Amino acid sequence: MPELNQHGQTVNDAVPDWKGARVLTRTPLNGRFCRLEPLDAARHAADLFEAYALGDDSDWTWLASTQPESVEATAHWLLGKVMDDGLVPYAVIDLRTERAVGLVSYMAIERLMGSVEIGHVTWSRQMKNTAMGTETVWLLLKNAFEHGYRRLEWKCDSMNVASRNAAERLGFVWEGRLRQKLVRKGRNRDSDMLSIIDTEWQERDAELCSWLAANNFDSEGRQIRRLESFR
Repeated sequence: MPELNQHGQTVNDAVPDWKGARVLTRTPLNGRFCRLEPLDAARHAADLFEAYALGDDSDWTWLASTQPESVEATAHWLLGKVMDDGLVPYAVIDLRTERAVGLVSYMAIERLMGSVEIGHVTWSRQMKNTAMGTETVWLLLKNAFEHGYRRLEWKCDSMNVASRNAAERLGFVWEGRLRQKLVRKGRNRDSDMLSIIDTEWQERDAELCSWLAANNFDSEGRQIRRLESFR
């Protein structure tokens, strides 16, 4: 609770004994629909090239990257993420096929502040609108909060309505718009900022676990109840 300090000023909540969150390491995260493996350019390039080839340029409009045109180009692109010490990058493995179908990273990691962003979200069309996408974000949220982070961020181009809608479906709260945050592919980007904080996580976790449960899917793998209905 906010309180008055010795100067009569209103100050915000105390965070007793805060020493920062723990280091996020490149270790696998296991789910029911997918597994997140530490990204490996050699191991995952061919799978991801094939997965992304099922789509077209419209999948890359809002991304910093462009669709890679070969396995070699995919490997080069992935290696940039693997070698970036500021990222904890993952390949998303479809457990039905044991093949990589997308990638995602922890980024903007502020361990001492307890803040981290889920970014570099690059789903193939094999992942979009599937339980794998939801489970991937749940695994990342769960792991980060278990490591003591207080805030998980999601940023997207303000024109990327699908990304903002996806984040809000998952329980992220819209905080505002950072105007003229970037120039991307020769165009202005205003960035929408969303987050989930630790005091919200228990409720969001319960909702996501209920939606991901086996009894919420029929024999064809279709959802029975929408995620929003558990809120």
